[in-house]
Amino acid sequence: MSKKNESLGKTVGVVLALCLVCSIVVSGAAIGLKPMQERNAALAMQENILDAAGILEKGMDVPAVYKERIQPLVVSLKDYQVMQDVNPSDFDNRKAAGDPERSTKLPKSDDPAGLGTRENMTEVYLIKDGNGGTNGAVLHIRGQGLWGTMYGLIALEDDFNTVKGVKFYEHSETPGLGGEITNPAWVKTWQGKELYGDDGQVQFDLVKGGASGEHEVDALSGATLTSNGVDALIQFWMGDDAYGPLLDKLRKGELTNG
Repeated sequence: MSKKNESLGKTVGVVLALCLVCSIVVSGAAIGLKPMQERNAALAMQENILDAAGILEKGMDVPAVYKERIQPLVVSLKDYQVMQDVNPSDFDNRKAAGDPERSTKLPKSDDPAGLGTRENMTEVYLIKDGNGGTNGAVLHIRGQGLWGTMYGLIALEDDFNTVKGVKFYEHSETPGLGGEITNPAWVKTWQGKELYGDDGQVQFDLVKGGASGEHEVDALSGATLTSNGVDALIQFWMGDDAYGPLLDKLRKGELTNG
């Protein structure tokens, strides 16, 4: 019996040792790969921003073009001033939205996009025209779809009203239905549409069957809940509780440094 116990003890010891070694190897690999993963994520976001702005071209040097054409800023969504003490490369909108100390809880009555919380600061990407001026901006947008949160970017012309482009880069919508938010043909229908009416209120709308006019885009066929989610997130993010006052400052050239 003692020999059997001794054998069992050795077996358990070997298994535990192997588990320990494997866990160390996996942990080490995860730590070693983290910088690469972060670089890849940053590059992917740069591509998304350039794509939304209509700048991305096949084979281009994305980091170089991004540096030349995009000016990232972190802006307060409380007083709409540039946060000079926050490095845009270190800021993450999603992490800020999930941090109670850096976000604001939204009551359901003011949360049509189903966000729960809204970050107190956001990253804004000004599009540079190459002559020292600005000819638009790219903004983060997100909201609930049918199966989860849809994450995207919207680019605006230099009137900060007309849509230059839109890019939904992460979602869990149904392929062939709500997943068509990434369809280039549908995305293209956003170009040239206006977000605001003459009264300064958000007029943009996704409509069923035959969108017409400067404020309308066709809803996705067979994807009512996804379309409603996209409509709701535009209503929220372009409204007074998010980017509305910021865009007004940009139009007037009044965006100031904090």
